[in-house]
Amino acid sequence: MWYFSWILGLLLACALGVISLLWLEAQEAWAREHITLDPLTQLFDRKEMTGRLREKIENSKRNESPFALILISLCAFRRKNKLVYNEMDTILRSVADTFRREIRTGLDIASRFDEEEFLIALPGTDFYGAEDLAQQIKRNIADNVKTPENQPVQVEVGVAEYRVHQGEFEHENDTTMSEVDELIRLCRKTPDR
Repeated sequence: MWYFSWILGLLLACALGVISLLWLEAQEAWAREHITLDPLTQLFDRKEMTGRLREKIENSKRNESPFALILISLCAFRRKNKLVYNEMDTILRSVADTFRREIRTGLDIASRFDEEEFLIALPGTDFYGAEDLAQQIKRNIADNVKTPENQPVQVEVGVAEYRVHQGEFEHENDTTMSEVDELIRLCRKTPDR
């Protein structure tokens, strides 16, 4: 008789395991369907990146660990070279492919933030690590991404680091959009720009 209750318990445990697995798969599918991507580059769009930056700031406050942000801009390059939109689209896709090769899969987050600007969030990375990666990405883009006339693509990069105990970011309240905006503003005013 005891073995019937043991078998019944085992079947119940298996059924609960299967239900849990199906629930997790449903949650992952829902998340994949509701992530907004830029249609051209298949990177996160501005709205998705802004939400992710808020999460990174909150995580940084909880863990007291830094994260860095890289801003990559092609605005000046497009104006200087007077590229038409389809030429620029090809270049933007190639730049996005460069990010995918350079960043840590599953950890770093890349987005097309504006028409000709990209942001990359680097959790657990300080300013100097981000600066090194930014310069490496800049070199790889110049070496591997070309215009239709075979000219190298030149980008401008900016880097900022978020630290909880850094003067202007020392806040006790929830993450605000002003913190995200301030971090992006700091990226835009770093020396390379």
